[in-house]
Amino acid sequence: MDNYFNNKVTWITGASSGIGEELAYALSTAGSQLILSGRRMDELERVKRACSHPEQVQLLQLDLADAASLDDKAAAALNCFGHIGIMVHNGGITQRSLVVETAMDVQRRIMEVDYFSYVALTRALLPHFIARKAGHFVVTSSVMGKIGTPMRSAYAAAKHALHGFFDCLRAEVAADGIKVTILTPGYIRTNISLYALTNKAYGLGKPSENIENGLPADRAAKQILKAIKRGSFEPYIGRFAAERIALWVNRLAPGLLIRMAPKLVPK
Repeated sequence: MDNYFNNKVTWITGASSGIGEELAYALSTAGSQLILSGRRMDELERVKRACSHPEQVQLLQLDLADAASLDDKAAAALNCFGHIGIMVHNGGITQRSLVVETAMDVQRRIMEVDYFSYVALTRALLPHFIARKAGHFVVTSSVMGKIGTPMRSAYAAAKHALHGFFDCLRAEVAADGIKVTILTPGYIRTNISLYALTNKAYGLGKPSENIENGLPADRAAKQILKAIKRGSFEPYIGRFAAERIALWVNRLAPGLLIRMAPKLVPK
């Protein structure tokens, strides 16, 4: 990574586990000054202690579902080091249930956490980026932000919305020197499926088979750092050729993918 990330201030949401945790380690090793956010301060403290340069890490407790708090949290993040260079939108939740059995409160919760919180924090930081004529929004979407399969209606809807919003933002702020990278991860080995919202009690209580076989989160972090440095628009993050193929088929022959989709039930 040479010196690209050295002394860059990077704010990561969802930093207490999974991709966010591994990004914290990779960026700390690369010399970034970090602001780590999540709901669980004990877990954030653990991540901070494990970073290569914990003295360059600030913690900011944050609940993405608490919409009323997000403007103040953005102001607090800016006060940590005086500025922010990279905003990594990474926190979120997922869902596994059929449309017919997915309650509206589940649909709304997914959108609140996985979409509206990203919009709110982006709007709060945008004047700062515009004033500095610099900044980079890095957005954790998903392969599900480009395709649709059974059992993922709320999650896919939120991720599709991210692509629309941040594509428009990229077009608006390009002249201000602001970059937008929308990550499209496939199956990454994290605990996200353990806590998926379902039509039953909160959480599946067991790991997804596909996710268990996915790309380790530390390797995903390395791919993401390369994508950030390149300023990629919409990089795929993962290990499976089938996911890459699905993205290309969706782009070049969407009707074919639509016919295949009923068979793509998540394991």
